[in-house]
Amino acid sequence: MTKWTEKVPGFLGRFYTVFLMTVAMSQTAYADIFDTAKTAMQKVYTDVAGLATVAAVVCAAVCLFLMNFSRSGKTVDESRSWLKRIIVCWAALMTLGAIVTYMESIIPKSMFSP
Repeated sequence: MTKWTEKVPGFLGRFYTVFLMTVAMSQTAYADIFDTAKTAMQKVYTDVAGLATVAAVVCAAVCLFLMNFSRSGKTVDESRSWLKRIIVCWAALMTLGAIVTYMESIIPKSMFSP
């Protein structure tokens, strides 16, 4: 009588062979994977850009209120510097989106096909 530990290598070998045959015979769908990833990344970027825009508008409004209604010169100067930072960060985020969109049109899809 053989022990079950002696049967394990044979079982693993058969499992590995069946797994490789299944992978080799299945159709690959690289285009579908890239289209799905593209759609997902566009949705993520759209959501992030929307949230960043709303946050930038709210923070800019707070800075503008502080600039207009503050009596302290220091507060006005700090609000002005924060407003510049908010605008620069928002512009950088929007520029990254434009660069990705532009690069997407340059790189051919045939580069990713099997």
